[in-house]
Amino acid sequence: MEDLLRDLSDLKKTKLKALIDTRLEEFRQVGTGCDADIFNEMSFCMLTANFNAERAMKIQNEIGKGFADLDEKGLAGRLKELGYRYPNARAGFIVEARKHRGQLKKTMATLHDQKELRAWIVMNVKGLGYKEASHFLRNIGFDDLAIIDFHIVDILERHGIVKKPKTMTPKRYMEIEGKLREMGEKAGMSLAELDLYMWWMETRKVLK
Repeated sequence: MEDLLRDLSDLKKTKLKALIDTRLEEFRQVGTGCDADIFNEMSFCMLTANFNAERAMKIQNEIGKGFADLDEKGLAGRLKELGYRYPNARAGFIVEARKHRGQLKKTMATLHDQKELRAWIVMNVKGLGYKEASHFLRNIGFDDLAIIDFHIVDILERHGIVKKPKTMTPKRYMEIEGKLREMGEKAGMSLAELDLYMWWMETRKVLK
């Protein structure tokens, strides 16, 4: 872990810090926006499951308000046109999630514990597991949840911090998140900040 912490510390001294700080502020701005903005980001995070994040971003930009307005068949057709891998399944999830659109901000205001809020989302919003729910909450300004995808696991495994799980159960997710939280505390970073640095280390990109 010490080598990885040293690398993270070195990166915080570069121009990358300003880029990541800007991205984190953009996330907070989305979270203070209207219900439509928040639902749009939730829809994006649904698209990223088993799909390329950059391509999902392009699709998000193309569809825009269609996540909230198109009927299920129309949304599935649009996703298919844009080259999305699972158009019918994700369109179904997004349309079903619309019933929560008006209550997302109220729920976020009521549930102050971020883990509790994530658990509510996983329980109530079909199409969002722990990783996608964490991704969604990070992208609207929450900073104490880990987005554990294969990029992050690969880095942790290379540094002997965790072993790659055969399946990512909720229990295993929490265990790895605990390791990342420990790292973040030592590095002086929130989990949201740590994720962006580690993603850059693996991909040389700062996305969302």
